[in-house]
Amino acid sequence: MGRLLAAVLFTLIAAAPALAVRPDEMLKDPQQEQRARALSAELRCLVCQNQSIDDSDAELARDLRLIVRERIKAGDNDRQIITYLVDRYGEFVLLKPRFGWHTLILWAGPFAILLIGGVVVWRQARVKRVAVADAPLSPEEQAALKRALGERDITKM
Repeated sequence: MGRLLAAVLFTLIAAAPALAVRPDEMLKDPQQEQRARALSAELRCLVCQNQSIDDSDAELARDLRLIVRERIKAGDNDRQIITYLVDRYGEFVLLKPRFGWHTLILWAGPFAILLIGGVVVWRQARVKRVAVADAPLSPEEQAALKRALGERDITKM
């Protein structure tokens, strides 16, 4: 029973998300810390690339979290902090990229691919339907059709 309990506890601990924000990083003011957490959730870890800096254990993510907290202490608003980080690291630091001319293909690309795919499928279905409708019946198909209709002459129809 003890081994089973230990295995269950180990599984729960291993499956739990890592708490990347270390206690020494946290701000004393709870409102400022909440702001820092909200901003950190919007910023991409440049090492992990698929995690926010709030979730990442990478050293660069820690450095970014510290920069966010320093900027909050300095009195910057959220927009100023985001602008500072984008100017320093590029738009890739944002988990949700801004809409602009330089990101148009990123935003419109999936819709364009879906539209092109729909047009291709529609045209293929239309071409196939026309080809099937125009094809004459072979003698074997005519004989099978006569049998199915009860030996009536289909040429008189």
